Amino acid sequence: MSGTSLRKRGIAFAAIAAAGLALGAGPAAAQLKSYDSSKPSFWKNPPPDWFLGDETEAQKGLAPPVGPALPTPLSELQDNLKKIKLPPGFKIEVYASGLPEARQMAWGDKGTLFVGSFGAGNVYAVTESGGKREVKTILKGLNMPTGVAFRDGALYVVAIDKLLRYDNAEAKLGAMPEPAVVYDDMPPFVAHGWKYIVMDKEGAMYLPFGPPFNIGIPPTSLSQIRRVHPNGLAELVALGVRNSVGGDIDPRTGQYWFTENARDWVSDDMPSDKLNRISRLGEHFGYPYCHQGDMPDPKFAMGHKCDEFTPPVLNLGAHVAPLGMKFYTGSQFPAEYRNNIFIAEHGSWNRHKYQGGRIMRVTVDPDGKNAKQEVFAEGWLTGAQEYSGRPADVVIAQDGSLLVADDWAGAVYRISYSR
Repeated sequence: MSGTSLRKRGIAFAAIAAAGLALGAGPAAAQLKSYDSSKPSFWKNPPPDWFLGDETEAQKGLAPPVGPALPTPLSELQDNLKKIKLPPGFKIEVYASGLPEARQMAWGDKGTLFVGSFGAGNVYAVTESGGKREVKTILKGLNMPTGVAFRDGALYVVAIDKLLRYDNAEAKLGAMPEPAVVYDDMPPFVAHGWKYIVMDKEGAMYLPFGPPFNIGIPPTSLSQIRRVHPNGLAELVALGVRNSVGGDIDPRTGQYWFTENARDWVSDDMPSDKLNRISRLGEHFGYPYCHQGDMPDPKFAMGHKCDEFTPPVLNLGAHVAPLGMKFYTGSQFPAEYRNNIFIAEHGSWNRHKYQGGRIMRVTVDPDGKNAKQEVFAEGWLTGAQEYSGRPADVVIAQDGSLLVADDWAGAVYRISYSR
């Protein structure tokens, strides 16, 4: 199916708030919010409370925390990392600092680490020469260029509604070339419009398309994952996905796995965020009808049963905000880590006591069975609602170490193992 055939703009929807019973809470305040997405102004400038939708009385007053205005100074980063807990034999250090709102990372062919960003609008390149690393801002003024990938000398950047390709990127870090637009069949709204790129062995890129609200009936072209080919053709591969900002290809099977942030405004402890796996084209993962595989939405289930949809491989916990993830394919870590999944949990905001803000390790069979998780690195969550850092992505280095992007502190860390 081409990208053009997927386009369906201007579809009206309703984000209906709080008119029922919160799970584990008292009666919610009756309130109706109706947003008309048929107007271009909505897509470009969604209302400031777009992330609400079905807000419960118990959750009122919660809002996403505002990060530091500037990246954390190097000396403070080093002090913060002294508090990070890791399994025996592992250590963590600052790999690079001064990268405002660092998000997805990708390696160039010549060892350049490319890093996207959230609201900063930048793309960075971390280079190394003579044992010294340098951070360069190579692109500026893009619209939330959170996702980056690299193949055959070209840097791919996704910035809300455009997938861009910069050819011969590593040779032109000082003056990046004009990009080619690979794909632009994407709504231009910002809300849940930030994206993550996962490239498979054929060079096709998996891109998530989140709905522009917390909960509601999504426009037909959203709440899905598409596989975009380098020539701009696209396939629809999954439906019923709320907000995915991380994924990877299983080296054992070639299948696509992805993290998903579940809906907010139910309670502190429900629903759970998820780890999913696509085993066949066109699977529906439940949103907005069912959450965490077994929780019908209190308003939007509309008669649907959870067994109609693909259940998660693993429920990760409520409001832990799983973002970037990678299968471990290196050889530096002990053998039992091979093909494990490392997940960067950005951490809560829609919870009175935050959780997450850490790196989780998941062991799971290729068919998605026997999934288990455990904490791998923690310590960035420093209080009930306080962070010193928020992991946003992970990537495997050539030497087998694990790099971690932190958009709160504006830094990249290196976790290594020594026998």
